[in-house]
Amino acid sequence: MKKILAFAVTAAVSVGAFAQAYPSKPITLVVPFAAGGPTDLVARQLAEAMRKPLGGANIVVDNAAGAGGTIGAAKVARAAPDGYTLLVWHIGMAATTSLYRKQTFKPLDDFEFLGIINDVPMTIVGSNKLSQNRRYRDFENYVRTNADKVNLAHAGLGSASHLCSLMWQSAMRLPKPLTTIAYKGTGPAMNDLIGGQVDMMCDQTTNTASQIESGRVRGYAVTTAKPLTGNKQLSDLPTLDGLGLKGFNLTIWHGLYAPKGTPADVLKKVNDALMVALKDPDFIKRQADLGALVAAPNDKRVTPAGHKAFVAGEITKLKAAIDAAGEFAD
Repeated sequence: MKKILAFAVTAAVSVGAFAQAYPSKPITLVVPFAAGGPTDLVARQLAEAMRKPLGGANIVVDNAAGAGGTIGAAKVARAAPDGYTLLVWHIGMAATTSLYRKQTFKPLDDFEFLGIINDVPMTIVGSNKLSQNRRYRDFENYVRTNADKVNLAHAGLGSASHLCSLMWQSAMRLPKPLTTIAYKGTGPAMNDLIGGQVDMMCDQTTNTASQIESGRVRGYAVTTAKPLTGNKQLSDLPTLDGLGLKGFNLTIWHGLYAPKGTPADVLKKVNDALMVALKDPDFIKRQADLGALVAAPNDKRVTPAGHKAFVAGEITKLKAAIDAAGEFAD
């Protein structure tokens, strides 16, 4: 009996010592997309903001790109549940269950949810070769009457621009889907939009705001419920909801995750550090410069339970648009 009691005490002390020592080595923050993209920028800025509240920890960003983010996500799902491998992923966490027929992980079962980081509005943008369509209404009429000629770019299956284009086409109730061109990343898609090789795109403000401001592409509308009055480049753009697509409200949120089974004390330390980062004025400003809105500390989604409940709801919302489009991956 004494040996059992001694073992229990030793185990408890060991667990407590582990949690107290965390982090004692570098933390890897996995980004399931290539370096330089919007999710990568969010993750790198978050790593800087969380370093101090985690005791000056060295946080290393690992870009594990491929298969719409699922390769990097699977890597984290399989990682040791010790808090030293974390994941930053966007709305793809909710879309993957409908987009991919075969998966090596289950979003709601194989991760610990730590909290939402931000919301990134989306914009409907068009090539300057459509210069005669100066306003969204003109552009919409053009699309409806020339649906067989219009081509739409996105950054690949499961990308933010892909999901936005699916939801926009669904809300438009077009008789048939537009011709869609999938690229391997946002950069090539945007380059071809600027060059006039494609007609339109729906993408994050982190990618479009500077292009709209420079006049390289034309901005038509934002996907948020309210106008982006706080953003000088986008404040004049109307909302899709206000233009008649009632209820259209889409942002590309980013969340923070750990492998399932990560100790509760470690999760609390990471979530506490996230909460500090979300209040960091420098982090808020840098995100605003990207066109992103940092989640408010009183937002229920910044809590682990609130985050998971939100993602569960997003899975249901996105499934309808994805099923209607009939675009799936093996």
